[in-house]
Amino acid sequence: MNGGEISSRLRSLTPARILLGRAGSGLATAPMLEFAMDHARARDAVHAALDVDRIRSGLMAIGLPSTVVSSLAGDRKTYLARPDLGRRLDPASRDQVLGQGARGGLAVVLADGLSPVAVNTHGVELVSRLTRELAEPGIALDRVLIAQGARVALGDEIGELIGARMLVMLIGERPGLSAPHSLGAYLTFAPKPGRTDAERNCVSNIHYRGMGYDEAAFRIAWLIREGLERQLTGVMLKDDSRAQIPPSRDLPAP
Repeated sequence: MNGGEISSRLRSLTPARILLGRAGSGLATAPMLEFAMDHARARDAVHAALDVDRIRSGLMAIGLPSTVVSSLAGDRKTYLARPDLGRRLDPASRDQVLGQGARGGLAVVLADGLSPVAVNTHGVELVSRLTRELAEPGIALDRVLIAQGARVALGDEIGELIGARMLVMLIGERPGLSAPHSLGAYLTFAPKPGRTDAERNCVSNIHYRGMGYDEAAFRIAWLIREGLERQLTGVMLKDDSRAQIPPSRDLPAP
């Protein structure tokens, strides 16, 4: 095997930028252009719009009506500059959620976060597979919301208003140069404002080249089941789900 074949094989094993080569004192043209393209994709992902209509239609197709809410961050520029505003509902959304009453149980929020593209791409399919995983233990999905201009902690206010025992926030993660559309799932038992990250569990890196839908749904469902049974989430709930994933379920995303 020659040097070029070795380099090509090593690069196929990781999305990291390795063995890029040089042209004089700088990078070769091809890796330079690839870097510029990936940087542009990451920037576009941050500034993309959440496709609310498509997400609502997709959820309805699997039998899940949804409610659309917004944070106090009225536009993308404000959202990026004022993280605090992304943690609180705007008055109209708060009134809307309060008007629907408290149902308790399990709630899922699909939130744009720092990569609306991730939610547009993966959100509905992951929820679909999650509901199938929850069917066997008999856990019902009581409420689904779509949140615009959202940070993770927005789920705490939503969860308190609807009286959720467990809330799962599916949110677009900060785009990287190899993954502009990565989705994260944050689970909080008995959500309320003031909860810290130490009181949440997170399943991250859900995307085509990362964790697949089947594995992500299995792990989230496992955490929901264990969290409800033990009445906690966070550092006191160790994620031991991977040891229990059936081999046929440990699949990459399609």
